[in-house]
Amino acid sequence: MENFLKLSIEDIITHLKVSFQMPSILEAIATQRIIAETAEQIGIELSVEELQQSADSMRFANRLLKADDTWNWLEKHYLTIDDFEEVAKSNLLHMKLAEHLFADKVEPFFYAHKIDYTGAATYEVILDDEDLALELFYALQEGEISFQEIARQYIQNPEIRRAGGYQGIRYRSEFRPEIAAAVFAATPPQVLKPIITPKGVHIIAVEEIITPELDESRRIQILKDFFTHWLQQQINNLEIVAELSQNSQSSSSSELPRPA
Repeated sequence: MENFLKLSIEDIITHLKVSFQMPSILEAIATQRIIAETAEQIGIELSVEELQQSADSMRFANRLLKADDTWNWLEKHYLTIDDFEEVAKSNLLHMKLAEHLFADKVEPFFYAHKIDYTGAATYEVILDDEDLALELFYALQEGEISFQEIARQYIQNPEIRRAGGYQGIRYRSEFRPEIAAAVFAATPPQVLKPIITPKGVHIIAVEEIITPELDESRRIQILKDFFTHWLQQQINNLEIVAELSQNSQSSSSSELPRPA
């Protein structure tokens, strides 16, 4: 095989089709169109300073610290400077539209669902034998053994064993319902009486219950969730028509009615 391989637009489109990537590509294109058209309808404007900041954020995110880095990155992704600026504009429109549509809904949603954002730092050992689990639980209560000793003896996974069974900080939705009920009713630090689930018998030490705050990262995540859900609703209301034949005036296009 030669060291040089030239690919046509037809080659690329064929690969996208036979690798079943076309639906996701078309949905991504439709999403960008929805954002642009909705932002135009609403009258969202972008200042030069905002566009520059968005471009700078892209450079920073992709570690484009030098001019050569930028040019090499553009070449790798088949982009021009104009394309780069268009991506920066698209990213900014995405953010500003999300803020416009849902910024006032974030705080009420957070406080209405605050319990779901409460976290728990826990340690866990799962056994097969309920009698053994109860025996170890009472030994813990009496101070005859430590949780770390139980972890060293009964956890198979090396990394979790070395961490003493530490599970990190998890939210209510990440626990099974029967475990969540016990964990979030605990008074840390507390070892819970063994809990039986289909996975086995759980001995859980609750180290800390973490009261949630509406910090910037959580605000952005809630905003993103709202916006993603809204975008999916808009996509679901569309019939995307892609013109992929060689005789079409364009290789791909979508006739999209303006979103409601």
